[in-house]
Amino acid sequence: MNGPFDHLPVLPTTVVGSFPVPEWMERLKTDCFRGRVSRAQLADVHDMAIKAALRDQELAGIDIVSDGELRRDNDIDYFLARLPGVELRNAAKDFYFDYHDSAVTAPLPPATGDELAWLADDYAFTSAQTTAPIKFSFTGPYSLARRLRDHAYTDQRALVRDLAHRLNGAAHALAARGATLLQIDEPFLAGYPGDVDMAVEGVNIVTSGVDVSWALHVCYGNRYARPSWEGHYDFLFPAVLDARVDQLVLEFARKGYADLPVIEKCGWDRRIGLGVVDVKSQEVESAETVATRIRAALDLVPAEQLVINPDCGLRNLSGAVARAKLAAMVEGTGQVRRALRPSPIPDQLVQGA
Repeated sequence: MNGPFDHLPVLPTTVVGSFPVPEWMERLKTDCFRGRVSRAQLADVHDMAIKAALRDQELAGIDIVSDGELRRDNDIDYFLARLPGVELRNAAKDFYFDYHDSAVTAPLPPATGDELAWLADDYAFTSAQTTAPIKFSFTGPYSLARRLRDHAYTDQRALVRDLAHRLNGAAHALAARGATLLQIDEPFLAGYPGDVDMAVEGVNIVTSGVDVSWALHVCYGNRYARPSWEGHYDFLFPAVLDARVDQLVLEFARKGYADLPVIEKCGWDRRIGLGVVDVKSQEVESAETVATRIRAALDLVPAEQLVINPDCGLRNLSGAVARAKLAAMVEGTGQVRRALRPSPIPDQLVQGA
């Protein structure tokens, strides 16, 4: 298998997942839930929006692109609403970004492996629109379990495991359609740090037997551009060392880089997705600010281990701000890349050798 980083420069740039949702698209999504726009019409809108998001990323110079998660209402419902055995208490929504009231009243039916396999169709559409490497993300089993009213399981671990097996089936389908970089998002984990062992167990079920490069994204929440929790990433260790993933994608630009020495001392020797752009601020960082943040990380982490990305998804930013932040991120990364290249030997020194 060709890896997603095989032919990319040092310090490859990417996004975490989501892309801005224009106001007109928000209205159409909400109208669909209210019965004023058909699902077929909305699907056409999603296709158009994904094409535009990919173009924006390509114009900015992003090395590894995403579909912007633009088919999804939020990070939970896109998965739970279609999962057999999950009951929706409020099938309608006043606003598309709201969460359904979802519940399990009996243990999920035996896994078939194809409950979420339709995610592979999302990937196939995206891959047909671009020649760039693609990161495809989905919400992890721990966070999905956290949003379910559980009236069926006496042990939450059992629910996490059942959800993880279904996501593993989706991951197999994605790999079969050509995906090479998959990312598990656990946005609720930082709010329940004592559950990290449970979350890692779920992650390892998801990744089992799927031969792709795996990333795990853990942030402190990004709903309506506000953090849900505060804290430090030391809670991930040592449990996350057992996670069968190749990269941790973490939030730093907003919080600062004090956690990096902790991560380094705890023995993480795989890639780190370094957040260098604050997605909770409308202020556009300069390329020089981005470069300074990357250089500070290079004091602790080798360049070959770093992937450069925003702190989290770009959903809550305007399109103009998101594009400007990505452009600054790419330019700042370029400044550092150029400084890392060996200086050419002057001609006179070569001739005098």
